[in-house]
Amino acid sequence: MALYKQGQLLTQSQHQAFDTLLPPGSDASNPGIYRCAVCGDEIGIAKGHVLPPQNHHQHVPGQGPIRWQLLVCAQQR
Repeated sequence: MALYKQGQLLTQSQHQAFDTLLPPGSDASNPGIYRCAVCGDEIGIAKGHVLPPQNHHQHVPGQGPIRWQLLVCAQQR
């Protein structure tokens, strides 16, 4: 689970980008922290990069496919 110290620097959003589940190797249209919706593994992705490939981390048999979900979106001004 992502940690933070200064909650006043974060803004809650209901944007649909936070609901989208993305497969490995997908374009990360939003820079920030992504979390695997199945196992909880978290990664940071810079603007213009892609999500890690399937072999980045593995799930145990029966756990289901890796699906990345935007957890915290970094915004530029």
